[in-house]
Amino acid sequence: MKNFFKILSAFLAALSMITLSICTVCAYDTPDSITVSTKDGSSSFSSYTVSVGDIRTSDDAQGNEKIVNASGSLKLFGALPVKEVNVRYTDRPIVTLGGQPFGIRLYTNGLVVSKTADVPTAQGIKKPAALAGIQCGDIITHAAGEKLKTNEQLMQICEKCGGQPILLSCIHGNEVYTTSITPVLDSELHLYRLGLWVRDSCAGIGTITFIDDNTKSFAGLGHGLYDNESGSLMPLSDGDIVPADILSADKGAGGSPGSLCGVFSGGEPIGTLSANSECGIYGIYTDFSDGKKAEIAFRQEVTKGKAQILSTIEGNCPEYYDIEIEDISYDNSRPTENMVIKVTDEKLLAKTGGIVRGMSGSPIIQNGRLIGAVTHVFVNDPSEGYAVFAETMSDYNRNIVQKKAA
Repeated sequence: MKNFFKILSAFLAALSMITLSICTVCAYDTPDSITVSTKDGSSSFSSYTVSVGDIRTSDDAQGNEKIVNASGSLKLFGALPVKEVNVRYTDRPIVTLGGQPFGIRLYTNGLVVSKTADVPTAQGIKKPAALAGIQCGDIITHAAGEKLKTNEQLMQICEKCGGQPILLSCIHGNEVYTTSITPVLDSELHLYRLGLWVRDSCAGIGTITFIDDNTKSFAGLGHGLYDNESGSLMPLSDGDIVPADILSADKGAGGSPGSLCGVFSGGEPIGTLSANSECGIYGIYTDFSDGKKAEIAFRQEVTKGKAQILSTIEGNCPEYYDIEIEDISYDNSRPTENMVIKVTDEKLLAKTGGIVRGMSGSPIIQNGRLIGAVTHVFVNDPSEGYAVFAETMSDYNRNIVQKKAA
């Protein structure tokens, strides 16, 4: 009998350890927030169910009470508690799928410091920007009390100063600061210089992810537009998007990502920019045309396995290409790397080698729903890359539209 209890105790201890290990793995591999459609009310996914607890409600525009969110317990096979999650209730978005290329013209809010530089003078090398405490990625908003919009403005102010100090207003991360910088006379160019390289705009070609017919808004790229030198997100003042055509594709190879070669095809702008964020660019779309509609999948509904991307590698008409979802991550700190995708379509592999620059924003479709957008290519293997959840982009878009309306 003693042996029986010893064996039973050992078995229960082992079972407890296995259960704890399973719960730990499941907690890591599942989202902290579950989104539920107010229409179907389903809160189950894969092998998990959510037991809803504390419910919070709000009145809609008609004064009717509706569930907004709730706390919940995530359970494996409906029995084994894994972790507590937030449950959000919302109407499932229905959007028009993109996939078509578009040209981007962005003008910055202030001047982005790409890098600082040495200036040769009669007294030797000077570093005015470094002495003033200005760093790469800082944003210069004002000079001598004048709001800056272009590089030329700063150059003119610098020339007029006659070597006298100039007061600059700058932003470093979330910190606003002022500093005094003294221009020095470049002995080679015979011009007063600050020892700064700055940017006031950027342009490029990307892919539209979706268009929200209800709000006349769009989302594209899946990642933000950054300054190449400093790695800083370009602060948006204003900008627009224009039609574009893809002329050819440079095929990618290991260690050398390819790119789509395209041109702005002229004509009137088809939209205006509202935001440049880490998860894409957003704005108002003005050139509406009929397109294929699709529901947006919530992140917990995305599964590993077969899917398709909708992208344009020639002209301006998108086509579907087969891919595989190899991995899924719910790490909120890296929202543009929610999925690892692999191109399996032979036609696309033969033409581009997989994912190339310019395909960012290409919609990803699984089970008839929009689940995400292409964001980055793996440099060492262009057949693979990252993608962002469509739900994340939809949330960004909704928040930007609401903020603009307010």
